Amino acid sequence: MAASNSTSFLLSFLISLLLFASMQLFRTQLASNQPMTIIGGFIGSLVFISLLTAVSNFEMNTFGPGYQARIIPEVITCLFIAMICCGLVHRVCVTTCIIFSLIALYYINRISSSIYGNAGVPATGYATQNLLSNKKKQK
Repeated sequence: MAASNSTSFLLSFLISLLLFASMQLFRTQLASNQPMTIIGGFIGSLVFISLLTAVSNFEMNTFGPGYQARIIPEVITCLFIAMICCGLVHRVCVTTCIIFSLIALYYINRISSSIYGNAGVPATGYATQNLLSNKKKQK
């Protein structure tokens, strides 16, 4: 059974805080060698995903169930916060966080498109005219 928007907001926000706290707690271990900095960047991308989930669920709870997270305010803000969290650990964590976060964002978008359809593409007059002219040609 799926959780409601408010429950999912609360859980994902708590997960992001827990991940941030664990990154700060194990800062010296994450910055000790190269594989650990890559793991730190991966944990930072998990912070990004959980923050994006929290923000999206908060907006869906506030503005209605049809509201979608957009790239400019929500995604970039959550990515910036995750980069700051990684920057407090190590510089390389920021780079790997960006890479892992963009890969995760691609797959999240792909899954969302397959489940909810491609509702984000607005219909233009040109596309409507082409559809009408193709229907006329078929008759």
